[in-house]
Amino acid sequence: MDESKLASGQVVTGFSYPQVALYSAANGVVTHTGVRDLARGVNINPQITVANADNILYLNNRAAERGKPHFRTGTLGVGVDGLRVAAEKMIMGIPETSTETVTIGGNNAVEFYTYDEDQDVPYVSLGVVVKVQSNGTEYYLAFVYTKLQFNIFDIPATTEGQEIDWQTTSLSAQILIDDTAKHSWKWFSQPLDSELKAYNACRVALGGTAVETLPLIGGNT
Repeated sequence: MDESKLASGQVVTGFSYPQVALYSAANGVVTHTGVRDLARGVNINPQITVANADNILYLNNRAAERGKPHFRTGTLGVGVDGLRVAAEKMIMGIPETSTETVTIGGNNAVEFYTYDEDQDVPYVSLGVVVKVQSNGTEYYLAFVYTKLQFNIFDIPATTEGQEIDWQTTSLSAQILIDDTAKHSWKWFSQPLDSELKAYNACRVALGGTAVETLPLIGGNT
């Protein structure tokens, strides 16, 4: 896109299409598998801890030098509408064998997926689309968090009243440095002129292939 039309800054106006893929690494090479839409996006909230943030040398009664700041650790809050079964099993590391089945009304079998001692929460990578505006021009950025591990979560719920109480799900993940030579923790793209381009940038970065249209409701792709 023509960046000459943009102002010196930009304002975030939206968030969409979180995608996730399983992460593995060997000999400094990262591999992604199983890229999928996580759910429909509500928000993200990163909280970053910086090394050397308070490592300051005072001279002549003033702060004169500071240690070089760099990423130490962080957490990422991810708000979504709610996880479908496959997405929850993926990020929570619930194996196919962790099931229990009950039978109701004769031959009507219902399968439960169980949180048990076989659970093994995996490392994943997460891609998201951020909508921004500058000088009246709307565009999109692709963010990729290169290595995360989601915290175990549960879903609170409130009974239905006279009006719908839209109850979304709040996830949290530990942000980690990846296993590449330079130990990345986040990528961000150049400005992109469509949401589809930003979605595909994340998708390809997570080991998938580009699609021709956006998922209409952020479903499985």
